[in-house]
Amino acid sequence: MTEWVKIKAINAGELIAHFELDNKAAEILHPELNPQGGVSVLVDSECYYDAIKLLAHGLPKREAVWWACLVSRQVQTPETDQNNIDALVAAEAWARKPSEENRLRCTLLAEKTKYETPASWAATAASWSTGSLAPPGEPEIQPPEYLYAHAVAGSITLAGSLLNTDDPGESLRQFIKQGINLAEGGKGLV
Repeated sequence: MTEWVKIKAINAGELIAHFELDNKAAEILHPELNPQGGVSVLVDSECYYDAIKLLAHGLPKREAVWWACLVSRQVQTPETDQNNIDALVAAEAWARKPSEENRLRCTLLAEKTKYETPASWAATAASWSTGSLAPPGEPEIQPPEYLYAHAVAGSITLAGSLLNTDDPGESLRQFIKQGINLAEGGKGLV
């Protein structure tokens, strides 16, 4: 197994403190496992949603948002509306250059797309990664530390259900491979 150079958490317990596991995952995931072992146990037990949440919380913000972008790109079709195309492009721009200007564009497009698509949630993840949650001119409200990871996980799990309605597990396993590649320092292109 290749080392996960992008994940700084020593054990899964550091990450699962920030999100809820489903009952089956809570029974099988031992907090002392390293993140790599935790994801492996979850995938082997077909707890794909929890494996995605664990990876989303472990990856640095830019890599996590990039993962949501890679997955969102896979579900876009020629019928995808312009606002969702723009939301994904904005999230990709933020992942490449996490400026306040790019973050604010993501915020605007996440609102326009009404948080209903993987691209919308990818833009939301970028929006929640840095900066203030308050409207411009209002006192700053910093996002909770792992709020972005919840949006990343939402984007990816929604994409899995859209890409393969009969067996979302097949898509989710592929998406997890992309997340693992990012954790290893790759570009997620597997």
